Amino acid sequence: MPVISRFLGIVIMMYYHDHNPPHFHAKYGDYEIIVSLEGKVMDGKFPKRAL
Repeated sequence: MPVISRFLGIVIMMYYHDHNPPHFHAKYGDYEIIVSLEGKVMDGKFPKRAL
């Protein structure tokens, strides 16, 4: 999965031709979330300080 950005220990990734709606994946340590481009968390959990 291509890495779009890395900052403060968070890695932002986006798949090419992934399912709709458009979204990105983020990892922070052992946490993973999927976030829509509108900013809504679609799946997963992150610690509050990382959101």
